[in-house]
Parts: sequence; structure tokens; C-alpha cells
Amino acid sequence: MARVKLKAFAFARSGDKGDGSNVGIFVKTRADFELIRRQLTTDAVKRHFAAICKGEVIRYEAENMLALNFILRDSLGGGGSESLKTDAQGKTHGLALLEMEVER
Repeated sequence: MARVKLKAFAFARSGDKGDGSNVGIFVKTRADFELIRRQLTTDAVKRHFAAICKGEVIRYEAENMLALNFILRDSLGGGGSESLKTDAQGKTHGLALLEMEVER
């Protein structure tokens, strides 16, 4: 096994709702889905976003789509209208998660 970034085999989509962001990670194969299911735990994602995610990380599985969806609570500094953060809408959080390394 080697460490690789998620972007080598996964895709992401992200957005926001209030003060939280939503990050979906999608893969093409069942084997890769099992890999991300094992390694993309809420704790691992929380550690990856430690600098910006001050709240809880919640994970939802969409097995039929080979995807995981994460809610990062309190990750936008108050949201778009309250925050001085560059990305107060969470649009780049998917790209940020694709930089995470996993064993593959």
C-alpha cells in the first residue's frame, strides 16, 4: 500500500448552509468506496479540517452512489454574511478534502 491523495481517484462537491459546510466525496469503484468508508472517518476528516472546523463532523453514507457526505459544523466563521474568511461559502472545502492522503 502507498499513501496517495484522494484527488488521485475521487471527486468532490461542496457547498454551505449557514455556518456549516457540506462536502461530498465520490469514487467510481466498490473497492474505492470501501477504502474511503474505512479511512474517511469523522475523526480523520475533523483532523484534516482542524484549522477551520470548530464544530462536529457528521458523516452520511450514500452507498448506492459510492459516496460519503460530510457536514462540517461551525466551519465558516459565521457564514457568508458574517465572516471575514475568504471562503465563507464552503465552495472550496471539497478541493481541500481531496488533498487528504489515504492508504491505497
